[in-house]
Amino acid sequence: MASLKKRSILLSGHATSMALEPEFWAVMDEMAAGRGISLALLIAEIDETRGERPLASACRVAALAFARG
Repeated sequence: MASLKKRSILLSGHATSMALEPEFWAVMDEMAAGRGISLALLIAEIDETRGERPLASACRVAALAFARG
């Protein structure tokens, strides 16, 4: 099992941290690069549309959808 990697991010002017498996971070980085935006902006967009789902879960679902193409 891969260990979680924690990253600090700024969301709506508030510092927070999120832990994901390195494989998910790699896909999130690829998603952001492909769109020409920062990782922070990508996560902020996911945050705005996640509803009741925890942010880390929403990021994993977004990464999975991206990987599935």
